[in-house]
Amino acid sequence: MTLETWLIYVAAVLVLTITPGPSVLLCVSNSINHGFKRAALSAFGSIAAVSCIMALSAVGLGALLATSEVVFQIVKWTGAAYLLYLGIKLLFQRSNGKGFEPDTSSSDTGSRRALSFFTQGLLVGASNPKALVFFSALFPQFLNPAAPQLPQFLVLCTTFVVFEAFWLLTYAGLASRIAPWLRQRGRQLIFDRLCGATFVTAGALLLTLRRSNT
Repeated sequence: MTLETWLIYVAAVLVLTITPGPSVLLCVSNSINHGFKRAALSAFGSIAAVSCIMALSAVGLGALLATSEVVFQIVKWTGAAYLLYLGIKLLFQRSNGKGFEPDTSSSDTGSRRALSFFTQGLLVGASNPKALVFFSALFPQFLNPAAPQLPQFLVLCTTFVVFEAFWLLTYAGLASRIAPWLRQRGRQLIFDRLCGATFVTAGALLLTLRRSNT
């Protein structure tokens, strides 16, 4: 892989990662409702999901997803169900306008809560079945078939993960800064409703995906 090829890939990844999606929305929502640290856990969960997806694409499971209607439907409905669950939860969530509370729970309970935020990010990051197909189609465009594949693949994956982590944490950080403003006069409640509606819409749109369009 030449430097020029890598720079083209960087430009493509920049556009992909800077564009807000369900993972960004989850990090923003968690940052406002629960604080930056817990939002960061969601970001790391999403990054872990993306890393797994890229690894699965490398071993050819993206091609399986593109050709198997059953596998595609299972992944699609599972991802859509989770997005709908998050959306409905936010739509009916009550806000006291006080923001997140300091974590005074025991270490065991705190660990379980931390795991729950990480798992949220993991499930949202893995919710789109087209991601496997996308990476399966993207990586070959930048790989030099005459050179060793693994080092090139690691460069592409590392580049994507760095950009994804940067933007998720940046959005979460910005959200934590505007959180005090949102907590005034019921604004947080309106924000939660908007986030919930967006998650529901994302889940509904995911259900409309067809394998033939991948």
